[in-house]
Amino acid sequence: MGISRRDAIGKMGVITGSAALLGLSKSIEHTEAALEESGLKGNIKHAVTRWPYGSLSLEELCKACNDIGITGLELVGPNDWATLKKYDLYCPMCNGAEPGIDVGFIDPSLHSSLADSYNRVIPMVAEAGYKNLICFTGNATDMDDETGMKNFEKGIKPILRKAERHGVVLCLEMFNTRVDHPGYMANSTRWGVEMCNRLGSENFKLLYDIYHMQIMEGDIISRIREFGEYFAHYHTGGVPGRNEIDEAQELFYPAIMRAIAESDYEGYVGQEFIPSRGDALASLRQGIKICDV
Repeated sequence: MGISRRDAIGKMGVITGSAALLGLSKSIEHTEAALEESGLKGNIKHAVTRWPYGSLSLEELCKACNDIGITGLELVGPNDWATLKKYDLYCPMCNGAEPGIDVGFIDPSLHSSLADSYNRVIPMVAEAGYKNLICFTGNATDMDDETGMKNFEKGIKPILRKAERHGVVLCLEMFNTRVDHPGYMANSTRWGVEMCNRLGSENFKLLYDIYHMQIMEGDIISRIREFGEYFAHYHTGGVPGRNEIDEAQELFYPAIMRAIAESDYEGYVGQEFIPSRGDALASLRQGIKICDV
């Protein structure tokens, strides 16, 4: 039985403009050096999420990233950023403010505690030289979409003002509710885009998980072309099963990556598949090669 992202994250546990610029400058320098050493093409900025590699220590995964040519290691919180910096790795999607996937801003009873947590972490993200911080709607239970959207907007707006002052982007991830996250409210591109339009801020965007959205709605390349301006980050994963992204599953990732590259996207693509074979790092290396268009 494979480990879920919810379980893995549960077990793992400003700005000064100059700090952000310094972090970005170092990231660019390291990306260029990594490209020269790895032979990667540079059209896609490669990252990997931490949680599918729980069998490796953070240092082991960092070393593997350096070896493969991956320059981003994500879904890592403040306690581990020093280790990333030790290996010249950037964190393209930070976590550490959210209480979990199943609970979030559609629940008014959580607005005060969420504000405390996000207001604490936002300056830390900026001070570290990072930009994106993940957030979630939480599960809807019997709540309708419109009520959920109003609650989410009310809860996140005060925090968004702080994010704007610190140059941090709050990134809402949409999940599938058919397989992995039954009850989660933001289960479509439409939901996320509507919230972006209601908030009207460049500091609120979407984490577009290709695996989740293939399950819910498909039409991945069309979504990228139509709504790419709303996407601050991408995740990969094989469908069905969320395993390796090669020919054993239904998505053709080289074409998806070309669509991302052609959209003038400047962020990272994070590998978030769950390795299912004996050598997890061989699967990761293969995934990077597939996506390096």
